[in-house]
Amino acid sequence: MDRYIGLDAHALSCTLAVIGPSGKRLKSVVVETNGQALVEAIRGISGRRHVCLEEGTQSAWLHELLSPHVEEVVVTVPPESRGSKDDERDAWKRADELRAGAIQTRVYKGPVRLAALRNAVRAHIFAVRDVVRVKNRLKSVFLSRGISIDSDVYDCERRPKLVTQLPTAHRQLAEWLGRELDTLEPLREEAEEWLSKESKSHPIIRKLNTAPGMGPLRTPVVVAVVADPHRFRTSRQFWSYCGLGIVMRSSSDWVRDKKGQWLRAEVRQTRGLTRKRNALLKAIFKGAATTVIGRLPESPLHMHYQRMLAAGTKPNLAKLTLARQIAAIVLSMWKHGEAYDPKRQAVVTDKT
Repeated sequence: MDRYIGLDAHALSCTLAVIGPSGKRLKSVVVETNGQALVEAIRGISGRRHVCLEEGTQSAWLHELLSPHVEEVVVTVPPESRGSKDDERDAWKRADELRAGAIQTRVYKGPVRLAALRNAVRAHIFAVRDVVRVKNRLKSVFLSRGISIDSDVYDCERRPKLVTQLPTAHRQLAEWLGRELDTLEPLREEAEEWLSKESKSHPIIRKLNTAPGMGPLRTPVVVAVVADPHRFRTSRQFWSYCGLGIVMRSSSDWVRDKKGQWLRAEVRQTRGLTRKRNALLKAIFKGAATTVIGRLPESPLHMHYQRMLAAGTKPNLAKLTLARQIAAIVLSMWKHGEAYDPKRQAVVTDKT
């Protein structure tokens, strides 16, 4: 008999709630956040076990830990709840949603074989964000005093001369931020080397690198996040996952014609891009489109972009179209294990 288990995890404790197939609440227990204790608690529940837990810091570990002992582990992003809230209530909700098939957003957890690549990607992202943040803070010190500067302020050799332009009270902060930047830059370079080294363990990355605008830093991110291209049957599904899918809204959809027959009214309106997306992939493919536009004038995609502009398409919409094309190309290349063929793409863009 099926047992539906909701798990609400925290740093010190985990609350488990068990529901039967009819919706009857069977039991709830509190277990220490410990691998062995959790496995014993799960295995102590008879029947076919289905587990549901919320996305969070520990969700990947719990997914790997519990998968061998249950029929399925579902990780979800629950909708915002109002009213009373506690660990036991959350566990009961997750169990009941799993039983009723009412889970709206499921979070995919990649296989263990990609764990090293995912960690290398995370380290590089953290390093880049930290460097950008410190650069902005350093620049803001000068702008707050009305001093216009260029990229020389990020150079450890040229910075001391620029700092002398600041009032005495602000120099120490600029010097401190400069030292922080000098410390982070080598770490960013180290993270980039780590990512490059780890990418060599995955042959598909070498092929996907050939896609226009992708390169050795963007491609590993796509592989680490997506993990399996066959999760997406069509390009449109992939676009929606990447935040490149267009959301349509309509109401009062039907009207009668002169003969009294119902016809669909032309009231559907575009409401922008979907907000349920992977923000990292959206940034990757829009960045790839920016690279094609600015640095690859001989690319068939760049020529297609110019034709769209000449036809009156707004630049932002043409760039979005380019990002969607690159995403579709990468997905197809990955599924077929092929390198990018610009001649093949030239034929497609010429037709469009």
